[in-house]
Amino acid sequence: VQLQASGGGLVQAGGSLRLSCAASGRIRGIYCMGWFRQTPGKEREFVGAIVWSDGDTIYADSMKDRVTISRDNTKNTMYLDLNSLKSEDTAVYYCALDVPPSRGPYASVRLYDYWGRGTLVTVSS
Repeated sequence: VQLQASGGGLVQAGGSLRLSCAASGRIRGIYCMGWFRQTPGKEREFVGAIVWSDGDTIYADSMKDRVTISRDNTKNTMYLDLNSLKSEDTAVYYCALDVPPSRGPYASVRLYDYWGRGTLVTVSS
């Protein structure tokens, strides 16, 4: 299974950005997909996740007012809409995939079986 994250780039503070994550390869099932972000020297931080079967979403409290996660089942693609971006949102954003059966909390990096390489989002102030 391969995950390809895209859509990162340079955006001004207050702006918006849409990230995509396309899953490909021998996908034997998707329980959920998640977004994380990471800055140098810090641990990977949970942004949010989406349950594949019903589209239920879970967000980090710190992000829930500014992000929306959605999916396109037909394309095995997940999206992350980032709004009202701040300089502190600058990070590499990673997507991840959890195959069933799910084993734990969505916010845990240990839940996910596959990871993409990440896409860099830079917010200029």
